[in-house]
Amino acid sequence: MKAAVFRGAGQPLAIETLPDPTPGPDDVIIKVHRCGICGTDLHMTAGGTWSYPLGCVPGHEYAGEIVEAGARVTGFKVGERISALPSLGCGHCEACAQGNLVLCHNAGGVMGGFGEYLRVPTEVAVKLPSTFSLADGALMEPFAVGLYGVRTAAMRPGDRVLVMGAGCVALAVIFWARRLGAGRIVALSRAPRRATPALAMGADAFVEAGENEIQEVIAALGRSPDIVFECVGASGLLSRAIQHVRVLGHVLSLGFCTSPDALVPAVAGYKGARLSFPVGYSLKDFEFAADTMLAGTVDPKTLITSVVPLAELPATLELLRGPNHETKVQVSLIGA
Repeated sequence: MKAAVFRGAGQPLAIETLPDPTPGPDDVIIKVHRCGICGTDLHMTAGGTWSYPLGCVPGHEYAGEIVEAGARVTGFKVGERISALPSLGCGHCEACAQGNLVLCHNAGGVMGGFGEYLRVPTEVAVKLPSTFSLADGALMEPFAVGLYGVRTAAMRPGDRVLVMGAGCVALAVIFWARRLGAGRIVALSRAPRRATPALAMGADAFVEAGENEIQEVIAALGRSPDIVFECVGASGLLSRAIQHVRVLGHVLSLGFCTSPDALVPAVAGYKGARLSFPVGYSLKDFEFAADTMLAGTVDPKTLITSVVPLAELPATLELLRGPNHETKVQVSLIGA
């Protein structure tokens, strides 16, 4: 099979020919149709604080069709379309007890969506509803990220919400905050072109980041936000989020910043602000997303701004490291 292989930090992914995977007794093999490019893929291949293991095939936002099943597999069959929670668990740690396998440090992951075929343990597989396209299926992972973040916020009906950023995770947060009881929602971004997708996902107003943003957010919400979701992951934004949030409010960092980010604890303390750093999701988040993503009038696929073939993935990653107009780019593995 053709696959994109990580050969070193700062180097382009290498498109190589690898052996096709074979299933274990409890696994299925999928033909990957779509795999989204995540901000994590940019961070983990750039040579920063963390990197992917050498020789691995990245890609964790995937969906595909089952082409082979292991001897003990039940409940799944050839021809069915699935996505998967791209993490495994040991079953014995606190993270596993809470259902968040991403935080289990004793088991591996189920990456490899940037390859034509992928072995998926059925314990983390999720069937796609008949109404889902494979493009929808490859959006389930980022939508599960947003859902987990909103659940972690313990949002109360009518809470005023500020979402900092308007990329894929931020838009997923807006999507779920609207459906799970938020009052007014404001999206904050330095890019005015992000207003259209933010409003389409459910934001009530869009504010362009700048010197007067705090006053403009208050005007748009009617008061300071009860909850602030920081979804950019750039240094300095946690401090700005604390400036925005109301007294005794809640700031959640979903941007997964991998660089040091200084803040003044006394400023947060004087507000009594809570800080949370939600990372991951549960299998139930994937299942809830599958049941709910297409309910209503919002089409999640509006987040997909480009679809590229596997051969163009290395160049596309380099493009996405600089200024660009993309929200979610998916790789098509059909005919790779």
